Amino acid sequence: MRRIAAKFVPRLLQNEQKQHRLEVCRELQQQLQEDPNFLSKVVTGDESWVYGYDPESKQQLSQWKSPSSPRPKKARQVKSNIKSMLICFFDTDGIVHKEFVPPGQTVNKEFYRDVLRRLRENMRRKRPEKWRTNDWVLHHDNARPHMAYIVQEFLAKNKMAVVPHPPYSADLAPYDFFLFPKMKIKLKGRRFDTVEEIQAKTQTVLNTLTKKDFQDAFEKWQKRWDQCMRSQGDYFEGDGAE
Repeated sequence: MRRIAAKFVPRLLQNEQKQHRLEVCRELQQQLQEDPNFLSKVVTGDESWVYGYDPESKQQLSQWKSPSSPRPKKARQVKSNIKSMLICFFDTDGIVHKEFVPPGQTVNKEFYRDVLRRLRENMRRKRPEKWRTNDWVLHHDNARPHMAYIVQEFLAKNKMAVVPHPPYSADLAPYDFFLFPKMKIKLKGRRFDTVEEIQAKTQTVLNTLTKKDFQDAFEKWQKRWDQCMRSQGDYFEGDGAE
């Protein structure tokens, strides 16, 4: 026998939750099979905090040392209280809409409905062909504001189709396994004293992402459906940040 460290996962999934993940992945696979251009029609997004200081990861802190060198030490540090919430939506061509939530504002159902209004306006300006034909679908998670009645009413009124997403499934969300981790890894270990600095640097980092980065993310999303199917709906190996 040998000691094995436990693997941390977002949640210990119940059988019905695993089944739901399987059903969603099957549905997405079927949509892609019926329409090879399906992935290019998806606009996906969510919100996430960006901190004035986010400690470096263990991997970032690692150093090359000889076997006889003492192990480097670093005091434990915590995230800054200065922070700003980013909301970002993107497709295979890049970012469609982004905004920072005003300080003190809660992302409630009314605010999120207004975010979707601004998203639609940016779709009209930045993706005129998709806007003209209404040939795009929304993908977001099951957060309470996203599922609120006034939001569902807004989606229905504007004929906005929504791609299904299973609960507790950050490993199946492109913004969670691609956009936010890729953005935050470049901000870790750096200090920003004001919300304005956080937002400016976040914008700079987002500007470095290329069209190929976004296309690769959607290809990885498709592969994750397959991984989820192979794992029978459970979390799978390699489900960390890309």
